Amino acid sequence: MRSGMTTNDDTRTGIIQLMAGTDSRSMPILEKLPVKILHAGEYELLQSPLFVRDLAAGDIFTCEDDNPASYNVLRRSGNLAIRVFRKGDIGQVEDNLTPEVEKLGGSLDLQIDRGLVYSLHVNIGFADIERLLDGVMADYPGVVWYYGNIYDREDGATPLNWWDAFLNPV
Repeated sequence: MRSGMTTNDDTRTGIIQLMAGTDSRSMPILEKLPVKILHAGEYELLQSPLFVRDLAAGDIFTCEDDNPASYNVLRRSGNLAIRVFRKGDIGQVEDNLTPEVEKLGGSLDLQIDRGLVYSLHVNIGFADIERLLDGVMADYPGVVWYYGNIYDREDGATPLNWWDAFLNPV
């Protein structure tokens, strides 16, 4: 079994740790993510991550043994990972945002005291998703949201453009 990997052999699911960044001392920050184990070293992500970049629920990826910083997306699910943060309690934001996300077919994948992670399929359209998020956020000063999987994980700015295959199928 991989270091940092726990499994449930009956369902072939487990938890994998991937690198989400580094702390102020340049030490790795790892995020535990639930996965379906497809093959040795190949996984399907079961929920969108809060901090790990370039992945969303349903994506299939590989990860090198004992190297949580080295993962490679093999196939995109078409889901966007949407991360919402607030310095204070995020409960009211969740109460209002989750039903609206669910109306669009999305899901709340994770909730912590100051953060939420949603998965929404890109076919809904960026404009509609952004209108929804910006509309709800307007009622809550200090709340910010980000896409978690549309920019290059190294520079954080270069669009990945993986969504073209979903929005403009040939």
